[in-house]
Amino acid sequence: MSEVILRVEHLKKYFPLNTDFFGRPTRFLKAVDDVSFTLEAGKTVGIVGESGCGKTTMGRTILQLYPVTEGTVEFDGVDITHFKPSQMRKLRPQMQIIFQDPYSSLSPRLPVGEIIGEGVREHNIVPKSEYKEYVLGVMKKCGLQPHYFSRYPHEFSGGQRQRICIARALALKPKLIVCDEPVSALDVSIQAQIINLLQDLQSEEGLSYIFISHDLSVVEHISDYVGVMYLGSMVEYGAKEDIFRSPMHPYTQALLSAVPVPDPDVHNKQILLSGDIPSPADPPKGCKFHTRCGKCMEICKEKAPEYRDYGNGHFVACHLYGQDGGAFAAEEDKQSLVTKDKE
Repeated sequence: MSEVILRVEHLKKYFPLNTDFFGRPTRFLKAVDDVSFTLEAGKTVGIVGESGCGKTTMGRTILQLYPVTEGTVEFDGVDITHFKPSQMRKLRPQMQIIFQDPYSSLSPRLPVGEIIGEGVREHNIVPKSEYKEYVLGVMKKCGLQPHYFSRYPHEFSGGQRQRICIARALALKPKLIVCDEPVSALDVSIQAQIINLLQDLQSEEGLSYIFISHDLSVVEHISDYVGVMYLGSMVEYGAKEDIFRSPMHPYTQALLSAVPVPDPDVHNKQILLSGDIPSPADPPKGCKFHTRCGKCMEICKEKAPEYRDYGNGHFVACHLYGQDGGAFAAEEDKQSLVTKDKE
């Protein structure tokens, strides 16, 4: 069995919205609400869901960029949930992030060599005498030419800037990288280059990724495991093959049914969701998805479903499947509603 590099259990991140006379919070925005999953070393977990579901907040909370409200985060066998800033500083090189926007995440005042090497110098990754050679070596791995060393970010295209962001993260020799929609702002052809680069670096360096994205085709290509988030909670999690071939949660089925197929003779049974995603400051009672679910039952409106393993590490939170151990739904309800029908 592979080594577990990251274990997240019942993670919560609430932001206070209102306070009473004494400054005590009385109302919260529940950005991340009871998320649990594990990530093996050298593997990738893809996180998908609508905008505002808490994907980015979850990634930043795992990295302790936001303090944890409740739950635990265990990295490389160590519980880092309540680490002090001085303790996290020593751990930072091992946990890096690639931000979504390559334009705003790079300082316009620093040349590329300094952007990539700033953390290397700060954390004493290599001796000073080897600094420039090491940075040039990282740049080469990421497809950046040596003469880019003294150039500034505004001189590069979006794809090149994202390569700079990847090089900056890779330079610190991390074990875990949170990729926060790293290709969403890029053209399709450039997306493919960046995805292939990330996969090559993973195989060479043994990196582990949390890959946050809206693009399910990209997630299917790069991920080993997939987690589906809705309104701050993980509603389904499992191996990529299980999620894409036999999605169990109605929300996952709806997401997959919306993926376009590049074949005019193949059509999806598209599932249209009614309404908008509710506010995380005032989530619905019971199952959070019941206000938009076409399979909603009375129990869904009253009781939140348990997040349970239904075999092979396939976790689902849904009343359609026996919460007491017995199968509630017919077998066909467990099969993907993304089955393509030939005309």
